[in-house]
Amino acid sequence: MSLKLVLQLIIEFFKTGLFSLGGGLATIPFLYEMIDKYGWFTKEMLMNMIAVSESTPGPMGVNMATYVGFHTTNSILGGIITTLSLIAPSIIVICIVAHFLQKFKNSHWVQDAFYGLRPAVCAMIASAGLGILVIAIFNNGTISMDINFLNIILLVLVFLFYKKFNKVHPIVLICLCACLGIIFQL
Repeated sequence: MSLKLVLQLIIEFFKTGLFSLGGGLATIPFLYEMIDKYGWFTKEMLMNMIAVSESTPGPMGVNMATYVGFHTTNSILGGIITTLSLIAPSIIVICIVAHFLQKFKNSHWVQDAFYGLRPAVCAMIASAGLGILVIAIFNNGTISMDINFLNIILLVLVFLFYKKFNKVHPIVLICLCACLGIIFQL
């Protein structure tokens, strides 16, 4: 594990933690940028990270950061470093905001700032969702004729039967889709 790699991971995940407002899905555009900039993982690996991170306990962004750190450095320490780098900005900002928010919580400037953040967070999550959709439907992650028809069928079924699926526990849906993926890949 080289010092240069560790510093790059710290900087990238600190930046991701600082600017990915809106939760785990908001980290995905930053992870795409890391793919292009460093090649630490592939788009297919990112899809798997998203699936596993959504399916396992804990915050999605933290789960993905831990995986990238472990995978990139091939060590548990790398996973710990990236995780701490991702959550450090939140801890710092929360401490600062908690100190000052009590004083300014009724300020219209503060209320307007929070109101203005909503569209930015929505756009980041929508961008991440569209990116996931393209990777799920098109096998190579770019719009081409290489289409994954199984994923399209699953997507259509979920949309058609959303109300019925909404009553099914998410773990059952995750296991069902994972089993279907295994069956159709054999």
